[in-house]
Amino acid sequence: MNRQPLVVTVVVGTRSSNVPKDYPTNVRVTAKETGLAADTVFLCFQIRSLDPSRFLNPKTHRPELAGIMPAARMADVDHALRLVLEL
Repeated sequence: MNRQPLVVTVVVGTRSSNVPKDYPTNVRVTAKETGLAADTVFLCFQIRSLDPSRFLNPKTHRPELAGIMPAARMADVDHALRLVLEL
């Protein structure tokens, strides 16, 4: 059986300078705590399904890690998603 997902579900993130106001469905994180290139706001009302190949390094064809979300901040994303999905 193929264990590779057909799609990867993601929450869209953008530079925090693009989102001056906070809403309950946004999660703001710093570059320092995540390792991302910039401070970021995850817009939990923007959920997308993407082809897994979009996350591969074109030279190595291996997944490329952009950063790591700390567990406490992931709990904030979970809470925001529950608000959006009315769960």
